[in-house]
Amino acid sequence: MSAATTAAPVPAMPTGGMPAAAMQTALPFVERLRTQPKLPFILGGAALVAAAAAFVLWSRAPDYKVLYANVTERDGGAIIASLSQMNVPYKFAEGSGAILVPGEKVPELRLKLAQQGLPKGGGVGFELMDNQKFGTSQFTEQVNYQRALEGELVRSIESIGTVEAARVHLALPKPSLFVRDQKKPSASVVLTLQRGRSIDEGQVSAIVHMISSSVPDLDPKSVTVVDQRGNLLSAANSGARGLDVSQLKFTQEIEQTYVRRIESILQPILGAGNVHAQVAADIDFAVVEHTDEKFRPNSDPNNKAVRSQQSSESAQQGGTPPGGVPGALSNQPPTNPSAPITTPGAAPNGAPANGQQARPGAPGAAPAAPAAATATASSGPSNSRKDVTTNYELDRSIRHVQQGAGGVKRLSVAVVVNNRDTAPAGGKPASQALTAAELDQIRNLVKEAMGFSQERGDSLNVVNSPFAQEREPVPVELPLWKDPQAIELGKSIGLYAAMAIAALVIWLSVLRPRARRQKQQQLALQQQSAVAGLPPADPSALEEEQATARENLRLREAERQRADLEYAQQLATNDPRLVAALVKHWMNANE
Repeated sequence: MSAATTAAPVPAMPTGGMPAAAMQTALPFVERLRTQPKLPFILGGAALVAAAAAFVLWSRAPDYKVLYANVTERDGGAIIASLSQMNVPYKFAEGSGAILVPGEKVPELRLKLAQQGLPKGGGVGFELMDNQKFGTSQFTEQVNYQRALEGELVRSIESIGTVEAARVHLALPKPSLFVRDQKKPSASVVLTLQRGRSIDEGQVSAIVHMISSSVPDLDPKSVTVVDQRGNLLSAANSGARGLDVSQLKFTQEIEQTYVRRIESILQPILGAGNVHAQVAADIDFAVVEHTDEKFRPNSDPNNKAVRSQQSSESAQQGGTPPGGVPGALSNQPPTNPSAPITTPGAAPNGAPANGQQARPGAPGAAPAAPAAATATASSGPSNSRKDVTTNYELDRSIRHVQQGAGGVKRLSVAVVVNNRDTAPAGGKPASQALTAAELDQIRNLVKEAMGFSQERGDSLNVVNSPFAQEREPVPVELPLWKDPQAIELGKSIGLYAAMAIAALVIWLSVLRPRARRQKQQQLALQQQSAVAGLPPADPSALEEEQATARENLRLREAERQRADLEYAQQLATNDPRLVAALVKHWMNANE
């Protein structure tokens, strides 16, 4: 042993601070890269292929669309559980609480979830009546019916796009047998609107009429609608402002109808875009009912209609009219009458009128008594009475007039006509005002088109003025990286370029070197055959020989590995200490 001792080599720490073990691990990889210069190209090609595949997968990613929005937590959990069972991917939209699924599966999933009864909504509907138990009281049945009716109304209201959630409260009084004790039902609705959305009066009126039509004997005026901010939305329907959306819409339709009629009759004369009209219509929405009943006497006395006539007539002769002082003496019966002795022509002293004395029983004295009696009877008192009552018909006229709403009370029309364009030969285009005759013609046409009525108080104003030329909007040029068409084109070009680069790398790194090696081997074999004087080998036979040689090489390698393994097993059996020392040396070297 020499005096100079050799120190064990200490592994030097690299300047970069890399440990020795990592350095020893990296060195074989670097040596391998040096020995195989084509390996970086292969790795680069693989990376490009992976990038192209990732780009294709990203471009073919499913387009997620909204399956359901604004669902409750209970419905959301049930929907997610059902989607998981069907192996359908889903996402959550941040901020809106919507459930997103692939767009092509939205209709199918909605049908499947509807078959399962999802989503059920915030309230229960008439399915509550399906689980009625035996022996349920009448009060419980009434409460369940009211809950079910409220739930169905909530579902109907929430189907409106601007409504996010709704609550309906119904006040249904108990029926009574007495009319004076009967009470009308009422309802109140609380709406939660979508963010940034508002509801118009027409939709509120539709909600009110839907609820009033769903509940028996519910008056639309007894329905109150409130939003989440506490604003009363049903005030317009109660007639507080005296306005109705349908009336305003009807007025606008009337005005637009007159505008179209005026412009359609003037455009063939003046050209399209050279006339503009505006109409203000005063519509009478009052419903008037008038009943008139008049009575008039008959003016023609000869043409009178007799309705009824009654006459009575009475006569009395020879009787003594009652007279005297009322009492017993006045009521005495009359005495018996006696015949007169002398004739009416006798003298007062009883002598005959002709101076002769009449004797009783003489021939001229017999008829004297009846004549005296007749004279006495004719000269007695008489009484007669006649009453006639006649009723005539009077003229009577009844007129009932009902005037419907929507009559036009007054029209105000304004028409603006552009100047006539003139293009002289070789000059600049100019405009010329219309003549007075042309304006009168236009005014007459407008009056006929609008149905002008002086008695109604219509007004018409036709003005001729040049129209201002509208400037064409300057297109805003977007940067290339913000243009949607450029972005889509870039995606398409990038996809095809990545595929082309991947194909080029595979050709340069794998296919082309392999073709060169095969060609060189064929040339070498041909040269050997030419030197040896042998005919050129068949390429197919050459490939078979190469395959046989590779198979023989693989078999020899496997045989060598088997022999080495048997030698190592025999060495470990004969001298285990040597094997243990060798393994310990390997472990120390790795550390």
